[in-house]
Amino acid sequence: MARLRRIVMPGQAHVIIHRGHNGQVVFVDDRDRASYLSSLRDAAAEAGVAIHAYGLFGREVRLLATPRDAAGLARMMQSVGRRFVRAFNQRHGRTGTPWEGRFRSTAIEAAPHFLACLRFVEGPPESSAGAASSGGEVEPSSAARHLAGRDDSLVQAHPAYWALGNTPFEREAAYRQFASRPVSAPQLAAILHAALHGWALGSDAFAARAAHHAQRRARPSAPGRPRKRDE
Repeated sequence: MARLRRIVMPGQAHVIIHRGHNGQVVFVDDRDRASYLSSLRDAAAEAGVAIHAYGLFGREVRLLATPRDAAGLARMMQSVGRRFVRAFNQRHGRTGTPWEGRFRSTAIEAAPHFLACLRFVEGPPESSAGAASSGGEVEPSSAARHLAGRDDSLVQAHPAYWALGNTPFEREAAYRQFASRPVSAPQLAAILHAALHGWALGSDAFAARAAHHAQRRARPSAPGRPRKRDE
């Protein structure tokens, strides 16, 4: 079956998931995380992509980002891959790439889904994706930026986050309250399914816009045979 064209909508937020090849570890320690974040910062600036959140897990990366144009996400991920893999292999004496060949992504409708996607990308505070790493060198997610206002030059706030309050204190307090509850199982499943399979995440109208933009369907087909029209 031919691979569907990736849905990328300029000016819309996207969830990105990039996993290690065959589940291999892609971040051995804080030096690897720092190397990835440095590579991501440069690649995002060059590709015209705003990074709203990130989570660096042992075996995968999750990003929440808005591209300026339709090619931005691919340019960014290719660039960060080249930069990081070179440094990773030199440091650990490896060859080849630790990544799956293709990153996964979904365009999201911000109003109903942005905060849940932000929570998904950064991970729960009690997990390794939201707490300080053992070496204390690098935060493996941008959670500290949104929960406590810690400076993070990589992160650009999305309008949906700004809408949480009129001051940084109000925004952080509102997001802390939201983040104190886990993403519901159905919403988490919807985010993962959309990102891993390349479907748009949003209303029927948003999905129709995504389909028109990408010139392909933006949601999976309904199960079963198509109904025959009455003659």
